[in-house]
Amino acid sequence: MVRQIAPQFFTTDIPTSLAYYKDKLGFEILGTWHDPPVYAIVARDQHAIHFRCAPPPMANPDKYADELLDAYVFIEDADALYAEYAARGVEFTRGVADMPWNSREFVVKDCDGRLLAFGANL
Repeated sequence: MVRQIAPQFFTTDIPTSLAYYKDKLGFEILGTWHDPPVYAIVARDQHAIHFRCAPPPMANPDKYADELLDAYVFIEDADALYAEYAARGVEFTRGVADMPWNSREFVVKDCDGRLLAFGANL
């Protein structure tokens, strides 16, 4: 039985990624390994994201135009989380809106250029 899945994001600067996820997205830093860190874990509401220091994969020139998401995060209240992130100065590529697939969602561009969608069921 699968109990949880944790994505692993590549980054070339773990301290910057950790600061962004903590200060902007409200995640808690659970741990880092080595000095300087080569691996780290953050979590919010018991859901973790792992970071590994590594060169990013080949960039897709259509990533933003085609909204090629790196992760979709299921949440309870899209409006409340959107307001929290807006107050923290998070960069959005799509504002909060109701979608045809019965979800209220928005999209964030993180400090490494990843696209994270946050959505709540309508």
